Amino acid sequence: MVRNAAAFTFLLTVMMSSGSLSASDFEGVWKVKDTAGKEFEITLFSNRTASSNLRPDMIGTWKEEGASAVIKWETGWTTKIVKSASGYLHLAYRPRDPLNGRPAGSSDAEKIR
Repeated sequence: MVRNAAAFTFLLTVMMSSGSLSASDFEGVWKVKDTAGKEFEITLFSNRTASSNLRPDMIGTWKEEGASAVIKWETGWTTKIVKSASGYLHLAYRPRDPLNGRPAGSSDAEKIR
């Protein structure tokens, strides 16, 4: 009986620990605008992949860096969704442009799901 109680306690501890690991606040669906001002959606998945309904080839990977999610698209573009004091911003960078430079486009970013 003691062995079963110890196993149960261990299992419960593991389950509670893994349940307390929070998902990234960036995971989900974001409404943004492209460089021409057209609305589209970016989806950031928990497995660190990303997709967009802007173009069929807009798939990529993302990682959280401080207060931002950095998305590397297979198209060569890079997107940042950045948390700011007033909400979130979407920044788009052309291939080979420095991520600390001026973005090719920017807009507000709104998490919709």
